Amino acid sequence: SESGETTTLEKADGGWQVVDPIATPADDSKVTAITSGLPSISLVRVVDEKPTDLENYGLAKPRIDVGFRTSGDKDYRHLLIGEKSPVGGDVFAMRSDEKRVVLISANWEPSFNASTFDLREKALLKFDHSKLDGIEVSAGGKLLRFAKDGREWKLISPLHARADYGAVEGLVGRSESKAKSFVTDDASPADLKKYGLDKPEATLNLTVGSTKSTLLVGGKAGDGAVYVRDRSKPAVMTAESALSDDLKKAAEEYRLKDIFEFHASNASRLDIARDGRTVVLERVKAEGDDTADKWRRVSPNAGDVDKDKMGGLLSRLESLRAWSFTSSTAKTGLGSPAMTVVVKFDDGKKEERVTFGKAGTGTYAGRPDEPGAARIDTAAFDSAVKALDEASK
Repeated sequence: SESGETTTLEKADGGWQVVDPIATPADDSKVTAITSGLPSISLVRVVDEKPTDLENYGLAKPRIDVGFRTSGDKDYRHLLIGEKSPVGGDVFAMRSDEKRVVLISANWEPSFNASTFDLREKALLKFDHSKLDGIEVSAGGKLLRFAKDGREWKLISPLHARADYGAVEGLVGRSESKAKSFVTDDASPADLKKYGLDKPEATLNLTVGSTKSTLLVGGKAGDGAVYVRDRSKPAVMTAESALSDDLKKAAEEYRLKDIFEFHASNASRLDIARDGRTVVLERVKAEGDDTADKWRRVSPNAGDVDKDKMGGLLSRLESLRAWSFTSSTAKTGLGSPAMTVVVKFDDGKKEERVTFGKAGTGTYAGRPDEPGAARIDTAAFDSAVKALDEASK
């Protein structure tokens, strides 16, 4: 590379490995950019068929030297890249088996001007994301556990509750992010202590079936980074400190804040009990391709529901979100509900029940599949009640 660093890679068992100056897996995307780029380079033009002084083109001592050998080759062939052309966005280059100097696009330079760090695998953890089925986070004396339930994540410790898919996947994504740097490739016990990895501040376990991958997070490394280590490897790396921040979040921050799971587009029936009466609303499927579904009020007074009024009710219910959570239903008003909503959705395959209570100036929501209650915006709840009244007329 331009920095003077030389890196040697070899392909074995279908994968690329860095073999010098260290032995470590290679970054497949970086190596592929080189291997696919070499046969794809097109000449901008030939500059000099028989140059007398390569110094004029920066090729006497090339800035970049890419040596490559294919199966059947005895010796390496080289692509040599010199200085940039004084005119245009091109660079001088030549092949080691040719005398002529040519111009190639400078767009190739970032792929070929690669250091050992650029070419090595830098993912903090390597695992099959598509088969990930369990997550365990230990930090600050607290333990969080998540389990995959179909396509969704569930929080199973310290309590059982729905998890925010985006937040959990964001945490997983942090573990797949690339290291900022490698501090050492063979950490000693003294090194681990120095970097706070003998007694990690946080531990992340990811499970794929019976296979577990573990990332240890140590002390601060400065410049917005922390020391980390894949437990199965001797190397110590640095990573963005946001990883440590995510691992130290409380369980509440990973809980799903949406009170309802249904969407306006997939709801099929609502049973809403309030003030001693129950309003039942059902979706009527359209019979033709050019017609839209309708909503019908089954009770208390049967009839079609205005499209806009029904849309307003569904939208307001769907948008209710938790501000915070309480571990108990005491002093939430849920013992004497202000309203109970039962929704069927996904063509009636799924059903959810949410009870709402009021206590003082606070409004709360409770679900039978989650402990405690969620504090919600009183104004948003009152707006949903008003929309219900409109749809009931």
